[in-house]
Order: sequence, then C-alpha cells, then structure tokens
Amino acid sequence: MQHQIVSRDEWLKARVALLEEEKALTRRSDELARRRQDLPWVRVDKAYRFETDEGDATLEDLFRGRSQLLVYHFMFGPDYKAGCPSCSAIADGFDGFVVHLENHDVAFTAVSRAPLGKLQAFKRRMEWSFPWASSHGSDFNLDFNVSNTEKQQRDGAVEYNYRREPAWPAGETPDGPATAAAMSGTDAATFVRERPGMSAFVLEDGVVYHTYSAYARGLDGLWGMYQWLDRAPKGRNEKGMWWRHHDEYDNG
Repeated sequence: MQHQIVSRDEWLKARVALLEEEKALTRRSDELARRRQDLPWVRVDKAYRFETDEGDATLEDLFRGRSQLLVYHFMFGPDYKAGCPSCSAIADGFDGFVVHLENHDVAFTAVSRAPLGKLQAFKRRMEWSFPWASSHGSDFNLDFNVSNTEKQQRDGAVEYNYRREPAWPAGETPDGPATAAAMSGTDAATFVRERPGMSAFVLEDGVVYHTYSAYARGLDGLWGMYQWLDRAPKGRNEKGMWWRHHDEYDNG
C-alpha cells in the first residue's frame, strides 16, 4: 500500500477525524460491556471436578474466596505435547493482570483437559505463574463447548461459537490447524477437538452461576499482541500463522 506523505498539519487534521471514530467505537464498546453484564444467569448444578496445584477442586473452589471467576479455556488436550501456540500467545499476558483481578474480587484461572502434570511442565517451560487447572475426566470442557468428541467431529455435531459446524475435515482454515497442531505435537483432527474460549461465573449465596462465554474472534480483545499490532503502521500484516511459542523464536 502506497502511503501519502503530508505535512504535520495535514496529518493532524486526518488524525483528529479518525479520533472521533475511535471515540464512537469506545462508547459502543462501553455499551456492549454493560449489555454483557445485563445478561441473565444460568445456575450451574453439575459438580465439576478439577486438578489444581493445591489438589482436587470444585468449580466453587476456583473462586478462591472471591465472588467472580473468569476462566480462559486453553487448548491443551490430553494428547497434546505442548499448549496451542495461539492460546500460549494470549496467555503470555496473563501473569501481569491476574494480581489486579484478584484484588478486585475476581479470580482467574486457565482450564485445559490435559492432565495436571502436563500443564505444570509446560507452565514451567513458559515461565508462567497464573493458576491453571486440569479438567481431565470432567465434562466441563464439553459442556462449555470448547471440546468435542471424535464422533461429534465425524458426524458434524460440533457446536462452537454458537453455531453447528460441518463434519471434519472441513478444509484448511485461516487459523492453520495443521501448522498449530504440529507445534502442539499432535495431528490436525485431534488438535481441533479442543477450542479456545473464555467463560465468566459468579458465586452468590453459595450458588455458582454461568454469566457469559465468548469464543473465536470474540477473544480478540484478550490477545494483547493484536491490540498493539492494530496500532502499528502495517497493522497485523500477516499471511498465515507467523507466531510461535515465545521460546521458539530465532532472536539471533
């Protein structure tokens, strides 16, 4: 793209015009946030069990004494050898904000289906400290539509991002499942039986309620890397999957 070269005054005029649109988007974003908070709640009656660094836990235990809980559904299936590289890029930002959430009555945890030992080993490799629980053997991921079975995949019965998906294989997508699967140490079909997402819960009078979930591009705002790239001169400027686990870049 050929960019126009202008004077500072001309640039300022264009920038101020764009600022008005940015302000309108911010106001619209504030309105959507209020509408998220106004969504009705769904009581969680199933007794989910998790493995954590502190031992076995219920969903209520994950609140760790707070009234709100945010969960990142991290793609790390039982057969993966490493976490999904995209989820890992998002998770690189978790450590910095968890302490602030915890001091604002909000607990945070990532949840994956891989056994706890695998999560702990990968967490050490990535040098992360945020809470990460295993839902291995639980229906938690299936119930919140971030995992599916081989049969669902084969029969076209996968529900993700509030839509029914066609049967696998549906062809290569812009997200590059084959590339990401190889980086996670598994095949593409196994890789996409896990999906990214986030869910919010509230604990009131001893009862846990599900309040919100988002998936796919609904997670863009949580991906700090892209928020910066969207403000860089060339934007996202990508063709295919260019990012890696942060310890796999060639920085030489």
